[in-house]
Amino acid sequence: MARTVNPIQDRARRSALEQAAYLALYERGYAGVTLANIAEHAGVSRGTLVYHFGSRAGLLAAVMRRFTRTITVATRRALRLAETPDAKLRAFVENQFYGVQNTRRFYTVSLDFLAAATRDPELMAVQRDFLKQTLELDLELARLAGEDGAPTRARQLRALVEGLSVRFLADAHPDLAAYRADCLGGLRAILGWDYTDSD
Repeated sequence: MARTVNPIQDRARRSALEQAAYLALYERGYAGVTLANIAEHAGVSRGTLVYHFGSRAGLLAAVMRRFTRTITVATRRALRLAETPDAKLRAFVENQFYGVQNTRRFYTVSLDFLAAATRDPELMAVQRDFLKQTLELDLELARLAGEDGAPTRARQLRALVEGLSVRFLADAHPDLAAYRADCLGGLRAILGWDYTDSD
């Protein structure tokens, strides 16, 4: 008799496995993590991971899809709820630097994944999809200063965020408020806004 799969339980199980894989990736790095490590983290067998994801690459691609989607959805929601242009910038910054440990974990895994993606077309497809999603958000912010030059401002905005994220990772004791202030000030400069943070 064939096993009946409850789709809700199956989704919850996949989600828990992706979370365990994400934490294992952070601890061991993309090159160092194995299905056995992830299975141990999740408290399941390797066979369970293979059943749900097919392979190590399939699991790790699913992990990055999930977490990049989580970031973009949360940022999009925050921008939509912000009522003024400056509130949109602040919401964006808070979603880029959203707690010392969470920010460090996300950017560590993201950079490690990007390095692996340069050698794997399947992983690069995931990375390009993420870049496409971030470009939409970047353009939305860049258009706060008008349509003219928006694509250039969007690229500058992304370069600022990525540069600060690398600096954040290298900082032994990052001051979250300082990184947020630097990011907000940089975004305002890119948009050509001539006022400074009054907080």
